[in-house]
Amino acid sequence: MNALKIDTDKTSRFLRYPEGKSRLLPILSPYWPKTNQIQGKYIDPFVGGASVFFYLKPQRALLSDLNSDLMDLYRTIRDYPREIWEQYRKMPNTKEGYYEIRALDLLNLDFIERATRLLYLNRTCFKGMWRQNKQGEFNVGYGGESRRWVVTEGELIEVSKRLKAAEFRCSDFQAVLDEATLQDFVFLDPPYYPGRKELQNAHYVGQEFEYFDQQRLAEALDDATNRSVPWMMTNSSHSDICSLYGGNYIVSMTIGTGAMPGLLSDDAGEVIIYNEYASIYFPEPAPSIL
Repeated sequence: MNALKIDTDKTSRFLRYPEGKSRLLPILSPYWPKTNQIQGKYIDPFVGGASVFFYLKPQRALLSDLNSDLMDLYRTIRDYPREIWEQYRKMPNTKEGYYEIRALDLLNLDFIERATRLLYLNRTCFKGMWRQNKQGEFNVGYGGESRRWVVTEGELIEVSKRLKAAEFRCSDFQAVLDEATLQDFVFLDPPYYPGRKELQNAHYVGQEFEYFDQQRLAEALDDATNRSVPWMMTNSSHSDICSLYGGNYIVSMTIGTGAMPGLLSDDAGEVIIYNEYASIYFPEPAPSIL
């Protein structure tokens, strides 16, 4: 596998997130407009780790996710970065301390304490996995301290500054896409298992992202295209998913997140899909593989 030149802007990687796109920015970036080309908002209905938002640095953004804890974390970092840092740097540095923090009753914590706890768990849990049980409880095991101090006070302050450009929602993707206009640019990275038809585990906020959800997403994006909204997406290369996007551009990814968490793969099982209105930003749109 050829080594990728990773973006050196650490704000695009301050959160660890399953199947996040921070390491694939060099592959994906040719399929995005320049920041000054987005006349309206950058819209991301599955924001996750927000690496694309931080990479693009849009002037205005609408960021959404069904994970309410994640959206609260972004809001709190935006408004109180120094307060979070003061608590974060005092968190324990042992396996036992990790499980004590994980077991805290959220009802006994204020909003800054809850946000700090979640950032700490994200940076010290096993492989940055973001998994919740059916009760919405974070249940990933301890992973060590090696990635904790990638986050610094200065970085949190910079993240806070960039997040001031964003409006946050905890919403299903349908409602967010219904707001998009032709001046906006929509990027989507829905929950998917590379090469497969459905994501059937508890990663997606204790839920699954089934083929029915993929069908709903395709219908919502078809409606967006009918309103001349430019959009671009990463998704599984499964034939049933690709068949939902006839009439759009579909490009195989030569390197992707693959099936093993934390590892890049030459056998990615992933595609880039974009519509005709997004193609105006690319000098030579790739032909559809359909």
